Amino acid sequence: MLSAASRPYIAASVPVLREHGVAISRCFYQRLFAAHPELKNIFNMPNQESGKQQQALASAIFAYAANIDDPAALAPVISRIVQKHVSLGIRAEHYPIVGKHLLAAIAEILGAAATPALIAAWAEAYGLLADALIGEERKLYRALGVEPGEYRAVTIVRKQKESETVSSFYLQASDGAALPPFQPGQYISIAVNVAELALRQLRQYSLSDAPGSDYWRISVKREEGSPAGLVSNLLHDQYQEGDVLWVSPPCGDFVLAPGDLDTPLVLISAGVGVTPMMSMLHGSLLESPQRPVNFLYATLDGQHHPLKRELRSLMLQHGQMQSYVAYERPAANDCVPQDYQQQGFLSLATVPDSLLPQNAAYFLCGPAPFMRAQRNALLARGVPPQRIQQEVFGPSLLEHLQ
Repeated sequence: MLSAASRPYIAASVPVLREHGVAISRCFYQRLFAAHPELKNIFNMPNQESGKQQQALASAIFAYAANIDDPAALAPVISRIVQKHVSLGIRAEHYPIVGKHLLAAIAEILGAAATPALIAAWAEAYGLLADALIGEERKLYRALGVEPGEYRAVTIVRKQKESETVSSFYLQASDGAALPPFQPGQYISIAVNVAELALRQLRQYSLSDAPGSDYWRISVKREEGSPAGLVSNLLHDQYQEGDVLWVSPPCGDFVLAPGDLDTPLVLISAGVGVTPMMSMLHGSLLESPQRPVNFLYATLDGQHHPLKRELRSLMLQHGQMQSYVAYERPAANDCVPQDYQQQGFLSLATVPDSLLPQNAAYFLCGPAPFMRAQRNALLARGVPPQRIQQEVFGPSLLEHLQ
């Protein structure tokens, strides 16, 4: 628990961090990478260039300061950070390095306002956070049976184009062993050497098929532009059947809870956010074939609709399933109602009430503005917030705390 002496300094930091958080984050990363360039192999370097990583850290610092006396509010954020850190192979020895350069960045940006008492308070607060994360990460590494940074070799046994921009990669353990189990909704980190950066880069991709198979499947969207799409472009252009990838164990707490067999399930996604939803759909159908499942999806058009045939096949096999699709700009050969039911952005206001029961478990995945709009629409319909879960990364991870 934060000491009484430090508490006022952290509380007073909230407005300061609102104003200077991104500058502190930018300074922190400059210092960190100058002193420890090897850590560039862990961080998403295109996100550094775009500013997304700095915004994410600024959001994290602000949320921690604003909610330091509210463990219940921080708990889900801590859980997601722990899962992400384990997928990246973060080690306990990384935390003192980060703390040193974070405190130095605060001191540099705030100048005279960064009094010794303020820096001491933040050192204490950071130490408490680091200890909590290290402890939880140690537990998760132990539960997964891996050491920090331990990756498994998998072989691409099948590569399949799913849409104009998405391809699926079917992965099996290169040593012939069984792959560890996963929960529907979880992801794995892929480690790829990027010659353009002279670095190893890590990216997270949701597992998109049913649990319990002898393979894992990831469905990867080609991200346009460079450097934003470096890894996805490499996977699409250079990695073929028979090639080997190095992957983390499955991580993530955006998962379909086992045993919830009677509650209707509503899965709402957009773009490549469909991937964890397909895994949840398969998982639900396997565990409880009679559970009602409503699958709502938004994309550009039929050419950009991944896993479309698979979803149709499941619909034909399972009468308790319903789907509802929105195409932003349907192509000439996209037909209503065979291909889609709504033109434009997905608007829950015009979705039939039968697809959005108030007693359902709701899962959202997609771009942050999409999830924000769908969550607000569900709340406006009277859906209790505790029934809504969403998969979020980067700055939006902490949006609900600000």
